[in-house]
Amino acid sequence: MKSKKIPMRMCLSCRIMKPKKELIRIVLTEENKATMDLTGKKNGRGAYICDDLQCLNKAKKSKSIERTFSIEHDDTIYNEMEEYINRKE
Repeated sequence: MKSKKIPMRMCLSCRIMKPKKELIRIVLTEENKATMDLTGKKNGRGAYICDDLQCLNKAKKSKSIERTFSIEHDDTIYNEMEEYINRKE
């Protein structure tokens, strides 16, 4: 019996390939705002980041989310993700 294929995605911050389920998906909405997509089903361009504070802080410092989506710097996505990670731990 074949083993089921696990979708892999790369973290924006650490650039390590991990299973899709272990990462947080960030989506660019029609209003050019980056938001978290915890379901993985929202429409729009998506990017992934590890669910730990080290990767989040590294992404914030290097502005990798802004660069990926070509948007202006906005701390709200980082604050949302930090709250989510702290609740999860």
